[in-house]
Amino acid sequence: MKRLLIIYAGLILSLGIGLAGCYKDIIKPDLPEDPNAPPKQVSFSNELKPLFVAKCTDAGCHVSGAHKPYMTADVSYEQIVNGGFVNLSLPKQSRMYIMINGEMQQYIPSAADRQKVYDWIRNGAPNN
Repeated sequence: MKRLLIIYAGLILSLGIGLAGCYKDIIKPDLPEDPNAPPKQVSFSNELKPLFVAKCTDAGCHVSGAHKPYMTADVSYEQIVNGGFVNLSLPKQSRMYIMINGEMQQYIPSAADRQKVYDWIRNGAPNN
């Protein structure tokens, strides 16, 4: 009887340890939002400027004297808007939109960040 009790206790203990060690990771993919949904408000100075500095200038690619548009914090807005990188009439045909979703996508891999740029263009590319 004691032997049977010890076997049951051992099985329950083994089962408890085995189940406690199991868990499931939930990984949510970085899915883009509906690009045709109404655009969200995006602040150029608080959201996009830091993004461009971190992703485009830190590697030395879009600093003054290198590739246009220059994305340093002091001139990025003027370079993008006045440099012909934004098409307010047809936002999907903006050079900025095409580039960050094409050859420059590796530098801005987050679909949410690319959506922010698109929403900013659809909102009229304000200097806010």
